[in-house]
Amino acid sequence: MEQTLAVDAPSTTRERFVLHRALALPASSFAEDVRRGLTASPKFLLPHYFYDALGSALFSAICELPEYYVTRAEDEILRTKAAEIAAAFGPNVRIAELGSGSARKTRHLIDAILNRQPSLDFFPIDVDAGILASSSRELLNAYDRLSITAICGDFRDPASLLRPYLPPSDARTIVLFLGSSIGNLDPSAAGSMLANLRTALAPGDALFLGADLRKSPSILEPAYHDALGVTAAFNRNLLVRINRDLGGTFDLGTFAHRAFYNASEGRIEMHLVSKIAQRVLIDGYEIAFEDGESIHTENSHKYDDATLAALAAAGNFRVERRWTDSNGYFADLLLVAE
Repeated sequence: MEQTLAVDAPSTTRERFVLHRALALPASSFAEDVRRGLTASPKFLLPHYFYDALGSALFSAICELPEYYVTRAEDEILRTKAAEIAAAFGPNVRIAELGSGSARKTRHLIDAILNRQPSLDFFPIDVDAGILASSSRELLNAYDRLSITAICGDFRDPASLLRPYLPPSDARTIVLFLGSSIGNLDPSAAGSMLANLRTALAPGDALFLGADLRKSPSILEPAYHDALGVTAAFNRNLLVRINRDLGGTFDLGTFAHRAFYNASEGRIEMHLVSKIAQRVLIDGYEIAFEDGESIHTENSHKYDDATLAALAAAGNFRVERRWTDSNGYFADLLLVAE
């Protein structure tokens, strides 16, 4: 593992900030994954490729849409219940966060924890070193009792990132996994990820997990198929990226965005559906589409009490506390390591 100091931390906070660059997981390339997905039956593309620069900007816009309740619902929980949540964490904690990004929502918890203890160690984890540096700089300027050990790496293997960089401590470790990112994983993969994380924690440590709850399709479906068409643009941007990076010949106008709730699987599915029979060239090979054939681009699993309990058990955690927003749309749960 290689360790480097993050860029240009303010001089007054330099001793409170370090950035580690973890060794990358062996990964296939965008070109390899596109070819594998589009030559499969049924066709698919991996959702983490949504997030190039344009895709990330579009997702930020999605979070502001009236139909997309997810971000607002969790923000309400953290804003109104932060003191209660911090009390449940205990009197002496440190926090790590998977996929920390800007850490905007995390500030509610940092505020509440620092109201209960004199200082706090924060371990944000993200694949983007730039956002780790910028968000850490902002946090250190805002909180003079905060110390940050940032970890740049792929949090799909969280134990490999946490084990080397969490020193022995008498503080209880709380790992945050906010948003509804766990829902992008199939249930078996989600359970495996939690089991992996559990190996880096001591009994009594905890995972604070955000999960979107099952509800009426009349609420779920518009959140992924908004009237303004921002989510459709976010979905089609996968094709834009293939055209730009791999020399693809996708005609965006011939692919429709489709999002629907699959009740039997308990998930929203997103697809790109070919409106015509057509052939597309990509990087020297050809992909044929039938009229109405789709590319499956994302799942977003929704949870209820039973599926959340099963998820916790699969990772060797137990559900200790549960908080929801005023509409009952979203839940944040404290899962304690057995």
